[in-house]
Amino acid sequence: MGSPAQAEGPFRNPDNKNLNDPGEGTYPVPYKKPVVAEISAALHRIRSFMETATPTRVIDKKSGAPITDFSKPNANAITEASHADMGIMVYEMGVVHAGMYKAREVTGDTRFTDLSARHFNFFADKLPYFQAQEKLFKLERANSFSRFIDPRALDDAGSMCAAMMRGRALKIGPDLSHIIATCSDWVVNRQFRLKDGTMARERPQAVSLWADDLYMSVPALAELGRMTGKREHFDDAVRNVLQMSGYLFDKQTKLYTHGWNANNPDAPNFYWARANGWAVMSMSDLLDVLPKDHPGYPQVLAQLRTTLKSIGERQSGSGLWHQMLDRNDSYLETSASAMFVYVFAHAINQGWISPTTYGSIAQAGWAGLSTRINDKGQVEGTCVGTTFASDQVYYYNRPTSPFALHGYGPTLLAGAEMIKLINNPDIEVQHKVRTYHYMPKGAGQTNYREHH
Repeated sequence: MGSPAQAEGPFRNPDNKNLNDPGEGTYPVPYKKPVVAEISAALHRIRSFMETATPTRVIDKKSGAPITDFSKPNANAITEASHADMGIMVYEMGVVHAGMYKAREVTGDTRFTDLSARHFNFFADKLPYFQAQEKLFKLERANSFSRFIDPRALDDAGSMCAAMMRGRALKIGPDLSHIIATCSDWVVNRQFRLKDGTMARERPQAVSLWADDLYMSVPALAELGRMTGKREHFDDAVRNVLQMSGYLFDKQTKLYTHGWNANNPDAPNFYWARANGWAVMSMSDLLDVLPKDHPGYPQVLAQLRTTLKSIGERQSGSGLWHQMLDRNDSYLETSASAMFVYVFAHAINQGWISPTTYGSIAQAGWAGLSTRINDKGQVEGTCVGTTFASDQVYYYNRPTSPFALHGYGPTLLAGAEMIKLINNPDIEVQHKVRTYHYMPKGAGQTNYREHH
């Protein structure tokens, strides 16, 4: 498991040099201006752990021995899983790649994308073997490459497809256009939808919507629009954000309920934090590539701003957010908190929201998040995989695990974007009256004379 992420507080703010200041409190997290070197070190710990946790080898599932002869398919051949089963083709890994790309962009350190290159080379090299295995033995879901050979859900196709398209644009690893074609075809043409075109599922009830599917579809559609230049994919992405929001976004709380069933549209709402994380990340990813002259651009931006305001208001006193956003007695959860920190920081850096309003929220979020990264680079406190449920007891009592892959990509994204925010040349971080103010340079002179 590794040792605990960090010693628990109380922490004193080192930015206040007056050790005898009676007005300075102590904090449960390291409340201070983030230090770039410390963030970089944390990201490298995560990178190192992910390298060891995601082997790219083919083994015999019965004997565990490595397979070295790929001239003839073996029915027992599988890709080796880590002890934590951090699958290299699952949707969570698509977010890990996004985090690695961002970390490389911000730090300039190419070691962050070595993992992506290794994975993508493995996909290109071994796909023909597993295709031959499938043709000969008809293993279906037991085939390790089944998600790339025969995708059956957005979880199989969307997130990894977006990661591969981004990797292709960045020239990381080989060109995976053949896999991208299969995965994007599922998202565009084969996924079950409502009659109005909204991405839907046939579980847990026959016609259901999941907020998760914003991320499982919209970034892939957006990247497909960027890769092909076809506006129809941008149109589809925007339509899904706006229509999914119409079904799932509660106008009173200004939060996303986890899901919606067509046969019971007025059912109680459950504001699961990670569902809201998927929603804001999908909007952020779309705005990154959506042409600014697209008629949906201001609508998506307005929806993101509204959601972020409501999420910001629900931040806890530790900087993290609760498993159920509207329930302060539910536990503090890592993956959603990381998603929120990333999107707050990214939206500031992109000029979508005000640094003076949201900069300190992002900073406080990172303070809390930093305590969840242990000395081995494991991210603690992440809710494991969670279905769309209909009672609070289920959500409240979902276990957390350092082997829940959902926390890793968002934490990489959050840390990298915080480095970018701290280094943003257009923003000055001021420590005044024992707290922080993210000020646009040239925004006007402030006056703290009465405090001196």
